[in-house]
Amino acid sequence: MPEVVAQQVKSDVGLVSALRSSTLRLSRQIRRQREPGHDLTANQLGVLGALSKHELMTIGELAAHEQVKPPSMTRIVSNMEEAGLVVRRPHPTDKRQVTVELTGKADELILANRKRRDEWLHAKLKQLTPEERDILRKAAPVLERLAAK
Repeated sequence: MPEVVAQQVKSDVGLVSALRSSTLRLSRQIRRQREPGHDLTANQLGVLGALSKHELMTIGELAAHEQVKPPSMTRIVSNMEEAGLVVRRPHPTDKRQVTVELTGKADELILANRKRRDEWLHAKLKQLTPEERDILRKAAPVLERLAAK
C-alpha cells in the first residue's frame, strides 16, 4: 500500500475515504466484465438482478425496487421483452396486473456474466500475495455486513 494511503487509513475519516474510493473503483471494474454483444443499461441489469433473486415481480414492484417510476419500468421491461430476456404473465391473483420473469436466455446471460466476472476477479486475486488474500478472506464478512441494507 502506498505510504500516503497507509497514513490516511489510520483515522476513521481516512478509512471512509479509502473504502469508498476503492470499493467504487473495484465495483466499476467488475461491472465492466460482461459477455460481449449485450449492451444492457444499468436499469436493465438491475431488473435482471432483481428477478434473479425474486423470480417474478410486478412492474410496480420492479419500479419500487429499482427506484424508478412505473411508466419508466414499463419501457425497460418492454425493451427487455423484445430482446427475449423477460416475459410477462398474468398475475395469479390480480388480473389487472402482470408479473415479469426471466427467460432461459436471461438466465444464461446472468450465468455467463457471473462466470466472466468471477474469472476476472480470480485472476486479480492470483496477483496478490498469500498474506493479502488472507486479509481479504477476513475482510469479506465485514464488507458483507457493511453492504447489508
